[in-house]
Amino acid sequence: MKIAGIGFRSGATIGSVLDAMERAGATGLRRLAVPAAKRDDPLISELIAQGFEVTPIPCETLARIATPTQSRISLHVYGTGSVAEACALAAGANSRLLVVRVVSADRMATAALAETGENS
Repeated sequence: MKIAGIGFRSGATIGSVLDAMERAGATGLRRLAVPAAKRDDPLISELIAQGFEVTPIPCETLARIATPTQSRISLHVYGTGSVAEACALAAGANSRLLVVRVVSADRMATAALAETGENS
């Protein structure tokens, strides 16, 4: 099963997330993994209302995942180099990254694409 890991800044819009997903080649994908710390953000509610299946990933899990790309902000806040990559990798057993994180045009959201060893 494919899943998009998503990271976003406060104030990001659904357009930011969709743009990041498009840039990651995840257009049309409905499964998203996000940091659990963001589960109460209004953007998550909006994504769910738009039909996305959202899986929250605990921050302590994110901190244990090494990622190919590195963001100083992500390292400082979450303890991992890329929230999007870590979320995508943590979303299922035997996950492998298909696309490293990409940034939306407005620089408010990131997306990475992974395939898990689980069937959809």
